[in-house]
Amino acid sequence: MTDILILNGPNLNLLGQREPHLYGSETLADVEASCRALDLGNLTFRQSNHEGQLIDWIQEARGKVDAIVINPGAYSHTSVAILDALNAFDGKVVEVHISNIHRREAFRHHSFVSARADAVIAGLGTEGYRAALRWIAGTDD
Repeated sequence: MTDILILNGPNLNLLGQREPHLYGSETLADVEASCRALDLGNLTFRQSNHEGQLIDWIQEARGKVDAIVINPGAYSHTSVAILDALNAFDGKVVEVHISNIHRREAFRHHSFVSARADAVIAGLGTEGYRAALRWIAGTDD
């Protein structure tokens, strides 16, 4: 089975409560449950509002997991440090955004993380997480 680390950045702990018109009503716990129900790998879910913690988890994943699914939240647009950590990771990386960042404010149109991502999913709502897992597992049909 594939070992997959699913990382969520700042404010995703408020999923389901914060701006539901943009992010929907599912909570992060709902997303985790629906991802686990796919049974497509050994999944580890983590969320932090702290950039350094996300970087530590990415570094710890080196040589231990096959892929990282990351929703870096606002750090997408600001964090060269997260990009650098991902560049040191040898497995697959899928960047997920619940909303379509390209239809939002201009500052959200650029993502540093995209420079490392093998795939980017934006605007599918929380289905993006499940799509990422199916793609990693090679069952994205």
